[in-house]
Amino acid sequence: MAVKNDANTNALNTLPGILERGNELLISMLANVSAATEGGRKIDDHQIATRKIARHATRMRAAHALLTYANTVENPDDSLHRIAELFICETVDDLFNEAARAPGDFGLEAVPKEEARKQIGGVLTESNYRALGRAILQGDPQYTRWILSETGDGSDENDLRSSTRRFADSVIAPVAEKIHRETLLIPEDIITQVGELGYFGMSVPEVYGGVGMSSLMMVVATEELSRASLSAAGSLITRPEILEKALLKGGTDAQKEKWLPPISAGNLMVAISVTEPNIGSDVANIACRATPTTVMGEEGYVLNGAKAWCTFAGRADIIALLARTEPDPDLGHKGLSLFIVEKDRFSGKDFEMTQRSGGKLAGKADAPPGYRGMHSFSLQFTDYFVPAENLVGEDAGRGRGFYLQMEGFAAGRLQTGGRALGVAQAGLEAAVNYTRERPQFGRPVSEYQNTEYEIGAIAVQLEAGRQLTYAAARAMDRDDADAALMASMAKLFASRMAVEVTQRAQILHGGWGYGEEYPISRYVIDALVLPIFEGVEPILELKVVGRALLNK
Repeated sequence: MAVKNDANTNALNTLPGILERGNELLISMLANVSAATEGGRKIDDHQIATRKIARHATRMRAAHALLTYANTVENPDDSLHRIAELFICETVDDLFNEAARAPGDFGLEAVPKEEARKQIGGVLTESNYRALGRAILQGDPQYTRWILSETGDGSDENDLRSSTRRFADSVIAPVAEKIHRETLLIPEDIITQVGELGYFGMSVPEVYGGVGMSSLMMVVATEELSRASLSAAGSLITRPEILEKALLKGGTDAQKEKWLPPISAGNLMVAISVTEPNIGSDVANIACRATPTTVMGEEGYVLNGAKAWCTFAGRADIIALLARTEPDPDLGHKGLSLFIVEKDRFSGKDFEMTQRSGGKLAGKADAPPGYRGMHSFSLQFTDYFVPAENLVGEDAGRGRGFYLQMEGFAAGRLQTGGRALGVAQAGLEAAVNYTRERPQFGRPVSEYQNTEYEIGAIAVQLEAGRQLTYAAARAMDRDDADAALMASMAKLFASRMAVEVTQRAQILHGGWGYGEEYPISRYVIDALVLPIFEGVEPILELKVVGRALLNK
């Protein structure tokens, strides 16, 4: 669809040229760092350069996604064009500044002066940010722009956004603060309603009891649920999604038929267990053992070892657990398998379960500063028995657990992008509403230049994160070769964006931003977890995004 606003079309016509100048520089930097790291094999000898390359490449991908959206959406508004212009110029300017500060770090002799940078300087003015912020402060801060669909007119995606927002506003939002402040477990009636509405089985084919929605629709629903509460709604549907993807990728037909329908319906709650007390990002060195055995006449495995940060492990009915089935440590990640571990439900913050065979599972909840409502547990398995049929893929799945888990994590990272969008959007809306109502020196805080500027800057980063995440979802729906990389980029950018956006929104609340009288304090503390789970930020930049880029 062509842009119909001729005045803004002229402005957008200059942006591809600016992006191209940035692309040329980024390609040179990538080539040089790739050579220095021998195609990514020696990343650890060039960690900082690799992280910076990953960060700038991610922002450039977001800039492309934003420009594509601005150029294709029908009847675009002036604010969207200003956002695209500001973000693209910010991104290319940051890239040139990075290279100019230390060209030798990226194998460059010097960075030539670019004509494009003169154009950039004329765009990145406070008046442009303030005009954008003023428009938002004078209008509706809720997100209402049309979502573009790959296969239709977008009506399904936009209808889903509207219906999910109504549900989140009416059911989740009224109890979100209480759950957070009192560190309560998510109420059962919320779990029931989320299941009845199909949110637990959005990506599962209808033949297995799911809804069969696209990845884009999954992201849109996650965004709206997270806008009301990250832990009590947005993250509630992430764990089922991770296991469902692993089952669809590597489960047997019998396993799909057994597990997917009750998970999709919300009858079985899922927890994911990968991290260990001494093992975080270094998944290949997982030590929790799964030893083949026969217990009470049944073939299977006994689990022995500790796990950490297993969110929702108490309430969950099943845990998707990555354990070492091959004793040879030299096998690394090839010695890991994925199990579906059945357990009883527990509502407290400590539990212990003893099987008839004598196997034990003990859990103790840790105390995070935010992200409350699901409880994250440290677990100890002692001769805990798992039937052989619960090894995902059964015999063919032995040693493939790492790959199946990564399949699930790709979906989880994409969903984390959606979660970050929801938290950031909540922060923006909170700042707009507060500054409109709060008088200082005889007029509302919203009427001051600084407020306009801050809201404008927030809107630019938020829309860029949104379009990058939506583009990643479309790539996953198309099964593009770089879909997993796109999902990681979306998680990387949107998570950091949510942290910065919520903190800027908090500052606009002044002293009240640090108290629990307003929900902004919850958004800030919840956002802090986003760059940590589903791949902590430095490792995601180095070992996932950076390595993929340098290995091309």
